Amino acid sequence: MSRYTGPSCKKCRKLACKLFLKGTKCYSNCVMDKLASAKKGKGMQRRAKLSEYAIRLHEKQKARFISGMTEVPFANLFEKATKSTGQTGEQFLKYLETRLDNVVKRIGFASSLRGARQIVLHGHIKVNDKVVNVPSYQVKVGDKISLDSKLAASVMVKQGLEDAEKRALRPSFIEFDASKNTATLLRWPDRSESSYPVNDQLIVEHYSK
Repeated sequence: MSRYTGPSCKKCRKLACKLFLKGTKCYSNCVMDKLASAKKGKGMQRRAKLSEYAIRLHEKQKARFISGMTEVPFANLFEKATKSTGQTGEQFLKYLETRLDNVVKRIGFASSLRGARQIVLHGHIKVNDKVVNVPSYQVKVGDKISLDSKLAASVMVKQGLEDAEKRALRPSFIEFDASKNTATLLRWPDRSESSYPVNDQLIVEHYSK
Protein backbone atom coordinates (compact mmCIF):
# COMPACT_ATOMS: atom_id res chain seq x y z
CA MET A 1 0.00 0.00 0.00
CA SER A 2 1.31 3.46 -0.88
CA ARG A 3 1.86 6.02 1.83
CA TYR A 4 2.91 9.65 2.04
CA THR A 5 6.64 10.07 2.68
CA GLY A 6 6.97 13.82 2.14
CA PRO A 7 7.36 16.58 4.75
CA SER A 8 4.66 16.51 7.44
CA CYS A 9 4.58 20.29 7.80
CA LYS A 10 3.43 20.61 4.19
CA LYS A 11 0.10 19.07 5.19
CA CYS A 12 -0.37 21.62 7.96
CA ARG A 13 0.39 24.50 5.60
CA LYS A 14 -2.01 23.08 3.02
CA LEU A 15 -4.91 23.01 5.47
CA ALA A 16 -3.73 26.11 7.37
CA CYS A 17 -3.97 24.41 10.76
CA LYS A 18 -1.77 22.46 13.18
CA LEU A 19 -2.19 18.70 12.81
CA PHE A 20 0.51 17.72 15.36
CA LEU A 21 2.05 15.15 13.01
CA LYS A 22 5.58 15.41 14.42
CA GLY A 23 4.90 14.89 18.11
CA THR A 24 6.86 17.06 20.54
CA LYS A 25 8.39 19.12 17.72
CA CYS A 26 4.93 20.55 17.02
CA TYR A 27 4.97 22.19 20.46
CA SER A 28 8.48 23.62 20.35
CA ASN A 29 9.49 24.03 16.70
CA CYS A 30 6.32 24.41 14.63
CA VAL A 31 6.37 25.93 11.15
CA MET A 32 2.78 27.14 11.57
CA ASP A 33 3.72 29.07 14.73
CA LYS A 34 6.68 30.64 12.92
CA LEU A 35 4.47 31.67 10.00
CA ALA A 36 1.93 33.19 12.38
CA SER A 37 4.66 35.15 14.16
CA ALA A 38 6.08 36.40 10.87
CA LYS A 39 2.67 37.72 9.80
CA LYS A 40 2.07 39.66 13.00
CA GLY A 41 1.93 43.37 12.33
CA LYS A 42 1.51 42.83 8.61
CA GLY A 43 -2.27 42.47 8.71
CA MET A 44 -4.35 39.38 8.12
CA GLN A 45 -4.31 37.90 4.66
CA ARG A 46 -7.79 37.36 3.29
CA ARG A 47 -8.39 33.80 2.19
CA ALA A 48 -10.75 32.93 -0.60
CA LYS A 49 -14.20 31.90 0.62
CA LEU A 50 -14.56 28.13 0.54
CA SER A 51 -17.51 26.44 -1.13
CA GLU A 52 -19.74 24.08 0.85
CA TYR A 53 -18.02 21.15 -0.84
CA ALA A 54 -14.55 22.52 -0.07
CA ILE A 55 -15.43 22.98 3.60
CA ARG A 56 -16.45 19.32 3.90
CA LEU A 57 -13.49 18.11 1.88
CA HIS A 58 -11.17 20.16 4.08
CA GLU A 59 -12.53 18.44 7.22
CA LYS A 60 -12.19 14.99 5.67
CA GLN A 61 -8.63 15.69 4.59
CA LYS A 62 -7.76 16.94 8.07
CA ALA A 63 -8.87 13.63 9.62
CA ARG A 64 -7.13 11.62 6.89
CA PHE A 65 -3.84 13.47 7.26
CA ILE A 66 -3.88 13.07 11.06
CA SER A 67 -4.52 9.33 10.71
CA GLY A 68 -1.75 8.95 8.12
CA MET A 69 -4.08 6.91 5.92
CA THR A 70 -4.46 6.98 2.14
CA GLU A 71 -7.86 7.60 0.59
CA VAL A 72 -9.02 4.02 -0.09
CA PRO A 73 -8.51 2.53 3.41
CA PHE A 74 -9.87 5.76 4.93
CA ALA A 75 -13.03 5.51 2.84
CA ASN A 76 -13.33 1.79 3.62
CA LEU A 77 -13.17 2.53 7.35
CA PHE A 78 -15.92 5.11 6.92
CA GLU A 79 -18.01 2.53 5.06
CA LYS A 80 -17.54 0.18 8.01
CA ALA A 81 -18.80 2.94 10.32
CA THR A 82 -21.96 3.39 8.24
CA LYS A 83 -22.83 -0.28 8.83
CA SER A 84 -22.30 -0.08 12.59
CA THR A 85 -24.95 0.56 15.21
CA GLY A 86 -25.05 4.17 16.37
CA GLN A 87 -24.27 7.52 14.79
CA THR A 88 -21.94 7.15 11.82
CA GLY A 89 -19.70 10.06 12.77
CA GLU A 90 -19.14 8.83 16.31
CA GLN A 91 -18.50 5.28 15.15
CA PHE A 92 -15.99 6.53 12.58
CA LEU A 93 -14.04 8.52 15.18
CA LYS A 94 -14.11 5.46 17.46
CA TYR A 95 -12.57 3.29 14.74
CA LEU A 96 -9.88 5.90 14.00
CA GLU A 97 -9.11 6.28 17.69
CA THR A 98 -8.76 2.54 18.33
CA ARG A 99 -6.47 1.69 15.43
CA LEU A 100 -3.39 0.04 16.92
CA ASP A 101 -0.97 2.74 15.77
CA ASN A 102 -3.12 5.46 17.35
CA VAL A 103 -3.54 3.52 20.60
CA VAL A 104 0.26 3.03 20.78
CA LYS A 105 0.69 6.78 20.37
CA ARG A 106 -1.92 7.62 23.01
CA ILE A 107 -0.35 5.19 25.48
CA GLY A 108 2.88 7.17 25.06
CA PHE A 109 5.14 4.58 23.46
CA ALA A 110 5.71 7.16 20.69
CA SER A 111 5.15 10.92 20.54
CA SER A 112 3.84 10.87 16.96
CA LEU A 113 1.65 8.61 14.89
CA ARG A 114 4.47 8.06 12.41
CA GLY A 115 6.72 6.86 15.25
CA ALA A 116 3.97 4.61 16.60
CA ARG A 117 3.42 3.07 13.18
CA GLN A 118 7.14 2.34 12.89
CA ILE A 119 7.14 0.56 16.26
CA VAL A 120 4.18 -1.57 15.21
CA LEU A 121 5.58 -2.41 11.77
CA HIS A 122 8.87 -3.56 13.30
CA GLY A 123 7.06 -6.06 15.50
CA HIS A 124 7.70 -4.39 18.85
CA ILE A 125 4.04 -4.43 19.94
CA LYS A 126 2.02 -7.33 21.28
CA VAL A 127 -1.75 -7.52 21.61
CA ASN A 128 -2.86 -10.10 24.15
CA ASP A 129 0.70 -11.51 24.16
CA LYS A 130 0.80 -12.00 20.39
CA VAL A 131 2.94 -9.87 18.07
CA VAL A 132 0.80 -7.67 15.81
CA ASN A 133 2.64 -5.72 13.10
CA VAL A 134 -0.41 -4.25 11.37
CA PRO A 135 -0.93 -0.53 12.22
CA SER A 136 -4.58 -0.66 11.13
CA TYR A 137 -5.40 -3.50 13.54
CA GLN A 138 -8.59 -2.63 15.40
CA VAL A 139 -8.05 -2.79 19.15
CA LYS A 140 -11.04 -4.11 21.10
CA VAL A 141 -12.22 -3.43 24.63
CA GLY A 142 -10.25 -5.61 27.03
CA ASP A 143 -7.24 -6.00 24.73
CA LYS A 144 -3.84 -5.74 26.44
CA ILE A 145 -1.13 -3.90 24.50
CA SER A 146 2.48 -4.45 25.55
CA LEU A 147 5.84 -3.14 24.39
CA ASP A 148 8.91 -5.26 23.66
CA SER A 149 11.16 -4.97 26.72
CA LYS A 150 14.20 -4.41 24.47
CA LEU A 151 12.67 -1.18 23.16
CA ALA A 152 11.52 0.17 26.52
CA ALA A 153 14.90 1.78 27.19
CA SER A 154 15.07 3.59 23.84
CA VAL A 155 15.15 7.39 23.73
CA MET A 156 12.05 7.53 21.52
CA VAL A 157 9.92 5.53 23.97
CA LYS A 158 11.20 7.39 27.03
CA GLN A 159 10.49 10.72 25.36
CA GLY A 160 7.00 9.59 24.34
CA LEU A 161 6.11 8.37 27.84
CA GLU A 162 7.51 11.52 29.43
CA ASP A 163 5.53 13.70 27.04
CA ALA A 164 2.32 11.74 27.65
CA GLU A 165 2.68 12.31 31.40
CA LYS A 166 3.77 15.94 31.13
CA ARG A 167 0.95 17.01 28.80
CA ALA A 168 -1.66 14.59 30.25
CA LEU A 169 -2.15 13.08 26.81
CA ARG A 170 -3.08 9.58 27.98
CA PRO A 171 -6.89 9.23 28.01
CA SER A 172 -8.98 7.66 30.76
CA PHE A 173 -10.20 4.85 28.51
CA ILE A 174 -6.65 3.45 28.52
CA GLU A 175 -5.20 1.96 31.70
CA PHE A 176 -1.39 2.01 31.74
CA ASP A 177 0.91 -0.08 33.94
CA ALA A 178 4.27 1.69 33.90
CA SER A 179 6.03 -1.13 35.75
CA LYS A 180 5.26 -3.61 32.97
CA ASN A 181 4.92 -1.23 30.00
CA THR A 182 1.48 -2.61 29.27
CA ALA A 183 -1.86 -0.93 28.69
CA THR A 184 -5.46 -2.10 28.46
CA LEU A 185 -8.35 -0.60 26.50
CA LEU A 186 -10.96 -0.28 29.24
CA ARG A 187 -13.85 0.95 27.09
CA TRP A 188 -14.68 2.61 23.81
CA PRO A 189 -13.68 6.29 23.70
CA ASP A 190 -16.29 9.03 23.86
CA ARG A 191 -16.41 11.70 21.19
CA SER A 192 -15.01 14.23 23.68
CA GLU A 193 -11.95 12.01 24.24
CA SER A 194 -11.03 11.75 20.57
CA SER A 195 -7.58 12.93 19.51
CA TYR A 196 -9.08 14.01 16.17
CA PRO A 197 -10.09 17.71 16.39
CA VAL A 198 -12.52 17.46 13.49
CA ASN A 199 -16.23 17.95 12.86
CA ASP A 200 -17.34 14.40 12.14
CA GLN A 201 -20.72 15.57 10.82
CA LEU A 202 -18.98 17.41 7.96
CA ILE A 203 -17.12 14.21 7.07
CA VAL A 204 -20.40 12.29 7.04
CA GLU A 205 -21.92 14.93 4.78
CA HIS A 206 -18.90 14.78 2.47
CA TYR A 207 -19.26 11.04 1.89
CA SER A 208 -23.04 11.29 1.66
CA LYS A 209 -22.92 13.43 -1.49
